[in-house]
Amino acid sequence: MSSPWLSADEAAALLGITRATLYAYVSRGFVRSQATAGPSRARGYAREDLDRLRRRKEGRRRPDEVAAGALQWGVPVLESAITLIDGERLFYRGHEAVTLARSRSLEAVAALIWLGRLDATIAAAPRRLRVARGRGTDLPFVSRAQSALAEAAAHDPLALDLRPGHVAQCGWRILHLLTTIAADAATGAHTVDETLARAWRVRSAQAPLLRRALILCADHELNVSSFTARCVASAGSNPYAVVIAGLAALEGPRHGGASARVGAMLASLRRARPLRRAVAERVRRGERIDGFGHPLYPAGDPRAVALLEDLGACCGNSSELRFVLEVADAARTATGDEPNLDFALTAVAHVLRLPPQAPLMLFAIGRTIGWIGHAIEQYGTAQLIRPRAKYVGVQPSGASA
Repeated sequence: MSSPWLSADEAAALLGITRATLYAYVSRGFVRSQATAGPSRARGYAREDLDRLRRRKEGRRRPDEVAAGALQWGVPVLESAITLIDGERLFYRGHEAVTLARSRSLEAVAALIWLGRLDATIAAAPRRLRVARGRGTDLPFVSRAQSALAEAAAHDPLALDLRPGHVAQCGWRILHLLTTIAADAATGAHTVDETLARAWRVRSAQAPLLRRALILCADHELNVSSFTARCVASAGSNPYAVVIAGLAALEGPRHGGASARVGAMLASLRRARPLRRAVAERVRRGERIDGFGHPLYPAGDPRAVALLEDLGACCGNSSELRFVLEVADAARTATGDEPNLDFALTAVAHVLRLPPQAPLMLFAIGRTIGWIGHAIEQYGTAQLIRPRAKYVGVQPSGASA
């Protein structure tokens, strides 16, 4: 597992520069450094910053390749003041997400992401939307949610008021609508997480886990669903359309839909003994161990670490918890990867005995906060997101190569 911090010699070699030049980069704020553990006075240098400088340097030589790779965990393509990922931790507007999840309400965190202040009062008494919730249907959550959102947009006279405060109020209406669909019950006087806990019969000592999961799902920079949401917002579409689009992307098995694969893997491994051998054989067969590893967190996904810690604190005697932790340990040994958010959400759902689609529901409701935040940012720019494609097809007859 690669370290997020490199020594001076490693950093200089990565960039092909001298140590003196490296120190100059640090003094100019291009590269972060910190003291390393131990008696020596050596310092470590942030791999993320070094990789960014290396890509920029290579980009000047091969601009076409950089442009092609920008959409694959590559160079930043949009500016945003919402979320920072530093390789080890996650921050919402400068506040560490794990700390927020353990100390603040969902309403306060949403207000922070949307309007830049930790103020739960802006969520007071959102206007209810009278739409069908798809009660009793066999449709999956995302299909019911998208249908209800489309109906709500048609009946909301304020849907196209794109001023930040009004979009935030619309965001609350959307959050409560999605919650009624997930819980198959009206939110009433309860908060989003309280409504889910009551509907899913979660014990009071375990209920805070739902709030923490929702907050840790709230945003994650320009993931595919948030980028999709921003593109839709850039066209001037209303917040309901933004969330409908975000849900379409989130449902995919390479994004939020990955939790279904994690659940299927856990179901398969439950019958396997010894467990470590079963996981190792999966790896030898070239099968994917779902729910482990994240390109942006070489040392482990802090969201998963926090949720699994909190799960252990409130459910320490659970046999289901022992099972999922045994799977995590076996996968870690076999692959060297740490659990990610998909695994943690599935673990929470299994230990608390939540409905089958609960991991995706939690992800969707939480991430809606981020989609609305990105929409507010994008509305403020009044810019259409319209990248160009590099044409590699057949040249028209008579055209120059």
